[in-house]
Amino acid sequence: MPTSIPTGEDRARADAHAAAVAEQGYTIVADAIERELLDELTETLERLERDLGAEPAGNSFEGHHTVRIYNLLARGEVFEGVPVHNAVLPIVERVLDTGCLVSSLSSIAIDPGEVAQPIHADDQLIPIPKPHPPTVCNSMWALTDFTERNGATRLIPRSHLADHSPEYGGTYDSIAAEMPRGSVLIWHGSLWHGGGANRSGARRTGLAMNYCAGYIRQQENQQLGIPLERVARFSPRLQQLCGFDIYSGLIGHIDKRRPADVVLGGSAGSPSTLWDG
Repeated sequence: MPTSIPTGEDRARADAHAAAVAEQGYTIVADAIERELLDELTETLERLERDLGAEPAGNSFEGHHTVRIYNLLARGEVFEGVPVHNAVLPIVERVLDTGCLVSSLSSIAIDPGEVAQPIHADDQLIPIPKPHPPTVCNSMWALTDFTERNGATRLIPRSHLADHSPEYGGTYDSIAAEMPRGSVLIWHGSLWHGGGANRSGARRTGLAMNYCAGYIRQQENQQLGIPLERVARFSPRLQQLCGFDIYSGLIGHIDKRRPADVVLGGSAGSPSTLWDG
């Protein structure tokens, strides 16, 4: 995972991508991921699929010819570099804020013969009026090329500004988010979208790296779903992203202390909550 200090050009690039998310509802970061990391992620997912005996869920949302593997932060060290990747996280932090959380990390492999996923919005289960400030910001890492033919994610630009969510199973005009391997699609949680139909002869594989605001409940329970001995080895920033810190000096504390201090043996020497500042 890159660890270089961001330059002015890096910051300007992240600003531009975040502005595109605000205006269009999405952006594509081309050539974002290093080839070595792509190869290791691909090999690890292939091994996990064999070891877990992963199979399609067989429903209209997850698909009948789509293999998904959930809770990836609990399944391999290579995945620890995904949420904090410096080509993606700075953009997400601009869409949400630096108190954002990992909502879920899973793989989505669409096999030939899969039909299009119903158009939906990732935040439509959150019962607040639309449009609203972003509560969710999700991303799709292309581990293979994404094309219209092999099931690239379908998008409806500017739909994140709508005052309602799509009707499940409805028919909507959309475009394919085509991108080469190593690119990352980032979108506002209110954007109407869905996985495409795979009419090719090869699998389309992506990593769904999803984030939410620090005041929103995560899709996957990171605090209970990842063994604490593994979390203890995470970088401090990844621990924060998984919910082992406090949002805005208040939300998520344990007896006025950071969760990391209580359950991971971290240092409690500095003030934890806003009352102690």
